[in-house]
Amino acid sequence: MPESDHRPLVAVLFGGRSSEHAVSCVTAAGVIRAIDDDAYRVLPIGITKAGVWRIVEDWSTMAFDPANMPEVVDNGTEVIPPISAQGSPLLHRDADGHYTELGSVDVYFPLLHGQYGEDGTLQGLFELSDTAFVGSGVFASAASMDKHYTKSLMAHAGIPTCPWELVTETMWEADRADAEARITGLGLPVFVKPARAGSSMGVSRVESVEGLDQALRSAFDHDSKVIVEPRVVGREIECAVLGSVHDREVRVSFPGEIEVSGEHSFYDFEAKYLDLADAQLTCPARVDEKTTARIQELSAQVFRLFDCTGLSRVDTFVTDSGEVLINEINTLPGFTPTSAYPFMWSNSGIEYPALISELITIALVDHARTH
Repeated sequence: MPESDHRPLVAVLFGGRSSEHAVSCVTAAGVIRAIDDDAYRVLPIGITKAGVWRIVEDWSTMAFDPANMPEVVDNGTEVIPPISAQGSPLLHRDADGHYTELGSVDVYFPLLHGQYGEDGTLQGLFELSDTAFVGSGVFASAASMDKHYTKSLMAHAGIPTCPWELVTETMWEADRADAEARITGLGLPVFVKPARAGSSMGVSRVESVEGLDQALRSAFDHDSKVIVEPRVVGREIECAVLGSVHDREVRVSFPGEIEVSGEHSFYDFEAKYLDLADAQLTCPARVDEKTTARIQELSAQVFRLFDCTGLSRVDTFVTDSGEVLINEINTLPGFTPTSAYPFMWSNSGIEYPALISELITIALVDHARTH
């Protein structure tokens, strides 16, 4: 990059070690394509499933293909991030072992879903190196990634949420009868979910006690900690939140409603990303003004409760009686051009490229205010 180029350097991080590696790659392709080249320099950094950072030149080819899902593979090169707080540059090691400097990152734009991306671990690295980054900090990321603690904190704050039971591998092996009693106390059917995974990975709907063992073992493949929730009869409605932890008020989008059809009994991974015709998001959701206001109010409250900054998607259920229950909060939601978060903002007046620019600006301003 020319020395006279004073555009801030945005390092876009994607891929990673979680089961959502491919989703992250597709998200990154959409974001990189939409970043304003006149305002920013972009450095696309993919992270392999083994955790190696490297520059990805062919990011634009990454797209959803059930037969060939995108992946960042090791090519013998590596990008090495600094951990000092002195503005040290990234280092690049080529395949022959020679090192060069890539320049100092002005702002990281993490697009890694799941563990080692949105759970606070990567955010800790950014904090160590005193570098601005898009999205929430260590606490908000870690607490919202763990569905058990998410619900515990909301319940303690008086924010209505769905009932749940916690089941760990240890609990299941030590006292299955107790776990089964607690789960059946919720009423069947139930949904079994890994506590710290996303994109519906490892999620199962269970109709009978006999199906619990298989569902739990499937969830335990993704996490040693699982939550079980009853089926909530209601509509699945989401809301997008945008703003800074320093703002007096945060912006909340029109709510969007998810409707799943076809062979999908719930909003699973295939419905989200592969069988797009079977999942439709309507925004604004067809709800009355009072319910819309309640969804937006609670979404903003949850954003504040977790000390979020930048972006969050808040998922709710609206029951037949009109009650709004918060299901979960996602601090790094899917960000492909067709994902719910940017779609809701597009229908609320902020288009995809402008939304990305706003998030980068929030990150830079937040960092300047606190450092």
